[in-house]
Amino acid sequence: MTDPVFPALSLNESRVLGVLIEKQHTVPDTYPLTLNSLVAGCNQKSSRDPVLELGDADVLAALETLRERQMVNEVFGNRAKRYEHTLGRALQLPSQSVALLAVLMLRGPQTAGELRLNCERLHRFSDISAAEGFLEELAEREQGALTVKLPRQPGAREVRWAHLLCGEVDVSAPAAAGTRGDSAEISELRAEVEALRAEVAELRELVLARS
Repeated sequence: MTDPVFPALSLNESRVLGVLIEKQHTVPDTYPLTLNSLVAGCNQKSSRDPVLELGDADVLAALETLRERQMVNEVFGNRAKRYEHTLGRALQLPSQSVALLAVLMLRGPQTAGELRLNCERLHRFSDISAAEGFLEELAEREQGALTVKLPRQPGAREVRWAHLLCGEVDVSAPAAAGTRGDSAEISELRAEVEALRAEVAELRELVLARS
């Protein structure tokens, strides 16, 4: 496997980057994000694996590293600094690939079917094979692989994918309890429920931002 062309991101850095990508599409009226909105997005309880509790200092430190790697820009609004991602430009990736990486950073390893559903609000893939095509491209990049297909878990019908932005993945690690042994249909239903929960959380965030 080709090594990535940049130092591995930390968990905090990948969470910050994933949230910026997600919110660009799901709450465009409040994007670029303020520090407060970014911290709230990082600490969401829904659509996050693992669930984190980051403080302002944690997020600011992650932002500084991401800025140095040209993956994040700082912009100035009327009342506060705001932040936007530049991952696609930094790594020369199409928007479809950026969406897949964001969902993998936010939710951990997933099957292509789960990724297709969870990417719905970031990019709508026509079918599972379309998502798989971009995952394969990311895994075979000449500049450095950014995804990897994990070994099939016992009892699972589908293989999962993981991102490599945080370095190599332990392929021997067991699947999360929620996906191990699930059928593809159950996994997709779980993904749909999580997507709906995330949408409700984002609508609440948008209402609060406008109040």
